[in-house]
Amino acid sequence: YAQRDPEALADLPGVRWVVGNSHKTQIPDIIAEHAAAAGALTPYHGNIHVGDIFAQHEFLSAPVEDSSGDRTRPNLKIQDGCNNRCTFCVIPSVRGRSRSAPLHEVVEQVRQLAAKYREVVLSGINLGRWGRDNGISMRLHDLVRTLLTETSVARLRLSSVEPMDFSNELLELMASEPRIAPHWHAPLQSGSDSVLKRMKRRYRVRHYEDRMQRAYALLPEAAFGADVMVGFPGETDAEFEETRAFIERMPYTYLHVFTYSERPGTPAQDLADHVPMPVRKQRNAVLRELGAAKNMEFRRGLDGKRLSVVTLENERFGLSGNYVKVELHKPYPANEIHEVEIGGVTETGLAESRACAAKDSAFVVL
Repeated sequence: YAQRDPEALADLPGVRWVVGNSHKTQIPDIIAEHAAAAGALTPYHGNIHVGDIFAQHEFLSAPVEDSSGDRTRPNLKIQDGCNNRCTFCVIPSVRGRSRSAPLHEVVEQVRQLAAKYREVVLSGINLGRWGRDNGISMRLHDLVRTLLTETSVARLRLSSVEPMDFSNELLELMASEPRIAPHWHAPLQSGSDSVLKRMKRRYRVRHYEDRMQRAYALLPEAAFGADVMVGFPGETDAEFEETRAFIERMPYTYLHVFTYSERPGTPAQDLADHVPMPVRKQRNAVLRELGAAKNMEFRRGLDGKRLSVVTLENERFGLSGNYVKVELHKPYPANEIHEVEIGGVTETGLAESRACAAKDSAFVVL
């Protein structure tokens, strides 16, 4: 927001400075400069520090742990920015070009986190592009393999990865390494080629399906998720039906469904034939219902199986490697990995078998 519309923020009462993403590495200098000039932190209404975000080449990420240190499953951001130009997205104009955290920093941070946490989630604005901007030949699968080799992390989980960045090398590594969570999440946005073209997405339905089917063949019990957008400008009933039918026949286990909303400064805002809001909401409801049905089908198929779960802050719940919340029948300390037997399906997840819970677990990863 500060990068996109600094003047609006500067007009708010009590605002001293507005600092965009282009200048956030300079915040200490900005404070010191103004403090020295004024002798105290007196108000500087409308003092805006925003520049060309595409001139930003430095990767910057906030500390992954909060002050209390009691978080489980920390998210480690290793990539920022995006070089894509999807017509609905404001991210490139406010976060800039793709930038990667240096390899040695990622390894060191994961090493430190592995001493406290069983699972670490790797994240980024466009995670699959890690390494492509720093002049090295390493790709995401190389990084993951390095982390497994050089750190003691018990489980790595990848957040969202663009479909075409799920290379064969990455998928085969995920299938062969039990320390990588079996979890595949790739933004779909639309199951219609004509809509994908208007969105300026860099793949077509057949490309997406190829990557997903390859992943499913290697990881048949993995979580498979997608971001889907409904009501993009010009989306016809027929185009929406293409999306619905594609999702129905693919092995998704959950969906993140979004209703298109206009973003100032994006090309999609100027496209013709905007879909009426009631139609957008109705299409959203259709896909949410479909996603819920597929999730229930997936969870029912896990009944009676053994799953590896990491225990959460609430000591009666864990999260399975394939991204299902499991209700435990006895409390466990947070930040442990246990293998549990599933004994039922709950309203939103799974339940551990009572017979299994009565036994002492021999599967704790210490």
